[in-house]
Amino acid sequence: MPSKKSKNGSKQPAHDTEESQDDTVNQLLGDTIVAINFTRDLIPNDLAKGVLGTVTNILMIVQSVIKNKSDFIAIVKKCEIIRKILERATKDATEDDLQGSLGDALSELNISVNRMNSAAASKKEQRLWQRLFSVRIDRDQIAGWEKDLDRVIALFNFEAIAGIAVGVKKLVLESKGNVAINHAPKYRPTEPPSRPAMLYGRDDLVAELTNLVVNDEHLALIGPGGMGKSSLAKAILNESLVTEKFADRRFFVTYDGLDPSTITFEIFMTCFAGALGIEIAGADPVRQISTFLRSASALVVLDNAETFEEASASSALGDIPPAIAEVANIPGVILILTSRSRRNAPNVQWITKDIPPLDLGSAQAVFFRIYHHTSRSEAEENIKDLLKELDFHPLAINILANAAQQNAWSPTTLLKRWNDRHSKVLDGGKGKLQSLSDTMQLSLSSPSVQNLGEDGCRVLAIIAFLPQGLNENLASDLLPSLPQVDAICDVLCMQSLVYRQDNFLKVLAPIRHYVQDSLQAPDSTCLQEIRAFYYRTVNSCSKEHDQYADIIISDHLNIEQVVAFNLANMDDAEETHDACWQFLWCLERHLPRPTTLTPAISNIVESPSTWRLKARCLSSLARLYDTLSQLVEASHAFQAAEALYLTAGDPEMMGHCLINRADSLRCQGRFIQSQNLVENLQHSDSWESFSETTKARAWFFLDKARMFTFTASADELFVKSAEDPIWGLSSKVWHWRAKFCYGGDAVQVNTRLEDLYLQCTSIGDVFDRRDALEGLAQIASCEGRLSDAMDNLQALIGISEGQHSDDVLWCTVRKAVVASKQGNCDLARELIQKASESFQFFSLRNSRMFLHRSYSSACIELTAGECDRAESYFTATIEACDMQGDLMRKAFSTRGLGEVAFTHGNFALAAERFEETRSLCAEMGVPPQHLYSCIPFDTLPDKFEGWALFLKGQSPLVDVM
Repeated sequence: MPSKKSKNGSKQPAHDTEESQDDTVNQLLGDTIVAINFTRDLIPNDLAKGVLGTVTNILMIVQSVIKNKSDFIAIVKKCEIIRKILERATKDATEDDLQGSLGDALSELNISVNRMNSAAASKKEQRLWQRLFSVRIDRDQIAGWEKDLDRVIALFNFEAIAGIAVGVKKLVLESKGNVAINHAPKYRPTEPPSRPAMLYGRDDLVAELTNLVVNDEHLALIGPGGMGKSSLAKAILNESLVTEKFADRRFFVTYDGLDPSTITFEIFMTCFAGALGIEIAGADPVRQISTFLRSASALVVLDNAETFEEASASSALGDIPPAIAEVANIPGVILILTSRSRRNAPNVQWITKDIPPLDLGSAQAVFFRIYHHTSRSEAEENIKDLLKELDFHPLAINILANAAQQNAWSPTTLLKRWNDRHSKVLDGGKGKLQSLSDTMQLSLSSPSVQNLGEDGCRVLAIIAFLPQGLNENLASDLLPSLPQVDAICDVLCMQSLVYRQDNFLKVLAPIRHYVQDSLQAPDSTCLQEIRAFYYRTVNSCSKEHDQYADIIISDHLNIEQVVAFNLANMDDAEETHDACWQFLWCLERHLPRPTTLTPAISNIVESPSTWRLKARCLSSLARLYDTLSQLVEASHAFQAAEALYLTAGDPEMMGHCLINRADSLRCQGRFIQSQNLVENLQHSDSWESFSETTKARAWFFLDKARMFTFTASADELFVKSAEDPIWGLSSKVWHWRAKFCYGGDAVQVNTRLEDLYLQCTSIGDVFDRRDALEGLAQIASCEGRLSDAMDNLQALIGISEGQHSDDVLWCTVRKAVVASKQGNCDLARELIQKASESFQFFSLRNSRMFLHRSYSSACIELTAGECDRAESYFTATIEACDMQGDLMRKAFSTRGLGEVAFTHGNFALAAERFEETRSLCAEMGVPPQHLYSCIPFDTLPDKFEGWALFLKGQSPLVDVM
């Protein structure tokens, strides 16, 4: 269709507008770069020169590399402001000036522009490696840079900094001329501490707290030692909103280094007055301080307040809290209090803020700001896990980075030192800022903790021992010998040694390591009590979701730790082994997840007394792996259990494990191996000793493998197991499903399965009922009765909901595939997304779920004609299959890639993919023409005929083979 000519006055095309904007920005960039370079040559200060050089580099990268230049207009303008600031601020500055606020501001600016330069340079490098003409920088990142530059620019208060030199010269002249100064202050002004140079990841928190301060709220910043409370208070003191409101009336009173046992009310008030710059004369210091503070608005930080808060618990020091309250009530006076203790002064409306650890990015920034032994890109991956193990605790990260830097440790050496010494690595010197031990001792020596006696350390040791911490709701049940455990925990929490999270009392990782390395080991009586409670719980747990299951779910990591600890120490071997397999059974039923018990079970010393016990633990471990579809691990555990059961003289249990191992192989698509394993069992000496039910079970799983290999007729399959009263109904369902897969009459099979479905329903057999209904859904799909297939799948979901959520996910994905065959690919994608979101628990923990969802997504996209998307999903599925040893879906996906190549006309690649598929069929033992016969839901639409033509040897594929 011919294009219409645009009318006069019509809107300018978007790409023309963008080009015009880019021209404008390019001109602005060029002018700014020239001006900055000119200024850089004029100013005398080396640090300022370096800052301007970095700014120039950033702008040049934007000019030459960045695609979205128009998003940088605000940044470019701020760079021009920086140029003017540095030209003016450094013109007449002396070396003394550069040691004060001006020097601090320059350092902050240097950090900010270097951070921006690193990000911009990485984009430039990305362009080189990926052969791109240009790259983009995310707008949110640019906005973050704008905010950071605004913050730093605010530090260059012209009146306070740029006029320093002039002000000093004026005072000197006045002094030489004997000019009388009648307005001399009546106090000696004090300078508040500057903003910390390394305060990463706290911008949002500083902004939030600053907003509260300027709105006249008193703050109590609470947290364990080393969390950065004092640094936050110093940062707030230097925020532009705070300096505008309080000017030179910003005071920092520190009680660091004072002993709570020796502090007096007089010492408290003397420290307070000294920070204000006044001298107390005579009695009533509170009145004198209050008089001074009433003269104008003031912000006062009371740092390390736990020192006097602990002291004020004494009746002799009861005057401290009222004094703080009186100061807090003065109009215009705002208090910020930093403390490890929650015993904050009463009668003050504190807004209490618990200071959190850093996030990963900020923790890395702190570490690599100090550690320069190797490049960040080389060390980052190794260091990431170590920082996580420290719970991103600021002080611990700082000490660790300094230790690594000062000792020139490589990342590998640092990890080894940490693994060998743990908290001992965090003792880098003397004092609470260089030693974790020193900062911990400050908390442990507080009067409140000392008053707890040995019980305080006992409880702290237990909380550190349990990976989840102590379940507060179960504390008295877990530790009956400590009737005051709740009160003890309250004190530990008040002192920030522990914290509450999701009904658990926990410790930060550095504190945990210190307690484990330096304090007493967990009390044996407490450990026995905890073990007894947890063991009773797992022993009482059933397949129903009851109170015991709730405890398993809530305390699962703690129970695992106790079991592993007792396995390693061989305490009450039989009881612990029983608890081990029962706990694994509970996980399988109520919380299927990977377990750390595998090495502990493997290390159980084998002897006649432990053969059966260890075998039972291994078989329970294998069943958990099987539930998680970690089929390789499941096979190994089953095989180890088989050998032990056979050694212990229990062939029946050996047979159960072997049959389970054979079925794991079948689920991986290794049908020949599965079949051979069961057939060899049938010819073994143990076969005759098996019960009839075990024999029927062996026949049933043998036939499930033979069904895929087409080595027997459908009439032979599931016949022998059908005679067993337990396996009979399942065998009949699968016999008729095999009939259909082998080309039997669909009407007859449908009728039989409907009858069997009613039988299963009448006796309440969920699993056989599910298998029958799935067979009916397959028949409906293959016959083109897609609505019936959807109804059957929805009925399957109804059966499984509330009991077998993994089956709900499985069937929801099947519905998505059927919806795509109906032509509704949008609904199909929606169902896939729903399955991913609603059942994330299972999809993350079950590898077969990932393969099922990924392969089905590929089929949906291929059906929709989105070949590129389909290719991406097929490739991801193959990669996962390689990791998980799944041959079946690897074969499906490889065939899928062949169809994509065939659709694109790349017949050579298609033939290569199809040949790979045929090789996988041979490895599985599946005839290539029957690749989908037993799983018809997974087949591709008939319009994709490359595979069929390949098998027939027909053109065009025959020409390239």
